[in-house]
Amino acid sequence: MKLYYAPGACSLSPHIALREAGLSFELERVDNKTKRTERGQNYLAINPKGVVPALALDDGEILTEGSAIVQLIADMAPAKKLAPPAGTMERYRLQEWLNYIATELHKGFGPLWKPNVLEDYKKTVKETLAKQFAFTDERLAGRGYVMGDTFTIADGYLFTILNWSKFHNIDLSPYQNLSAFMQRIAARSGVQKAMQAEGLIETA
Repeated sequence: MKLYYAPGACSLSPHIALREAGLSFELERVDNKTKRTERGQNYLAINPKGVVPALALDDGEILTEGSAIVQLIADMAPAKKLAPPAGTMERYRLQEWLNYIATELHKGFGPLWKPNVLEDYKKTVKETLAKQFAFTDERLAGRGYVMGDTFTIADGYLFTILNWSKFHNIDLSPYQNLSAFMQRIAARSGVQKAMQAEGLIETA
């Protein structure tokens, strides 16, 4: 298996999932500007969407879209309980969270990455994100993780997206539950290994 990634991008979410699952995999970095991989491949030939992540399976299949990839990873290591069993109400609750993170938080950050976006509009974007932060903070009250007391793939995804706040001068400290969540997830061995491999934190 090979994960195509860009450091700190949303591909960090499946990278964390792979580490947490204890699965064997390779990493190949993608240059988002040139669309070339570190081995010189044309990434558009691998994923015509041109964005990370993409997961190349051993049978030659290529799976894209982070929410789909992390569920596949979780199902490949059921003993790790990174996702509830398929067909259960708990699994649909997990998918509810994955979709929320993807559409309200992940996409919500999108305009902030564009260099040609006016500052006034960025302010509006941050105000909209603040409402989502407040909602998520409230939902995390009394919970160690998104789904309750157990780490799941939704936690890795939420951590990945909220980690972008530091690149856009967004202070999460007013959201006590979110701040505690970020510290809790950052301390996990699998998360630290993923971030070290991507050069996001120094190797201990």
